[in-house]
Amino acid sequence: MPRLESCAWSCSCAARGRHKTQPGDAATKADEMLSSGGPSQASVGRGARSPGGAGSTLNWSRHLVQRSVVLFVVGAFMALVLNLLQVQRNVTLFPEEVIATLFSSAWWVPPCCGTAAAVVGLLYPCIDSHLGEPHKFKREWASVMRCIAVFVGINHASAKLDFANNVQLSLTLAALSLGLWWTFDRSRSGLGLGITIAFVATLITQFLVYNGVYQYTSPDFLYIRSWLPCIFFSGGVTVGNIGRQLAMGIPEKPHND
Repeated sequence: MPRLESCAWSCSCAARGRHKTQPGDAATKADEMLSSGGPSQASVGRGARSPGGAGSTLNWSRHLVQRSVVLFVVGAFMALVLNLLQVQRNVTLFPEEVIATLFSSAWWVPPCCGTAAAVVGLLYPCIDSHLGEPHKFKREWASVMRCIAVFVGINHASAKLDFANNVQLSLTLAALSLGLWWTFDRSRSGLGLGITIAFVATLITQFLVYNGVYQYTSPDFLYIRSWLPCIFFSGGVTVGNIGRQLAMGIPEKPHND
């Protein structure tokens, strides 16, 4: 009997010892499994995140190219139509061999204006994002179409309206251009970019006219008309609104942290 009791007591103690050590062993094995699986999980996480970042970058680049193409086509078409109006009213004169080209316009005008429209249209939303002041005033295509109509009207007025002198015409077009900005933009970035575009485009036009590429009738501002900066200003605001509207809903370029 004493021997049987001692055997039972030793067996119960061993069983309790095994029950005490099993949770620890399980925790140790779990820790080993987590530690061994950690690098693989991290690599899987990195592999899962990298395709998403590459996909967003690809989408951003695709949208950028699409916006550039649309802005180029719009700028080239508007330049072709508006320049035809200026030529018909004898405001702008090209050499005789150039007049025989498509729509009585210089062949290089639409591509140059299309490129400028693409640059300006992409620059406006970029400046807005960098300044931290997104443009939210009248963000709708109906407003953009009205802005285009007003710009075409301003350009039409520069060729059709007859004033006593060019100063009166220039002041009238300047008021109309500022009215266009106030009606469809009202942003400081839009005003600053419009003035900068008008200044740079006027200098380029002066250079082209000085080198005999084409000329203006009755120039009163060095080699050009004094109202031409107003046309450039209103055109910059119009193309900027088109670019802003095209940029709506476009995902931002991803940043690598």
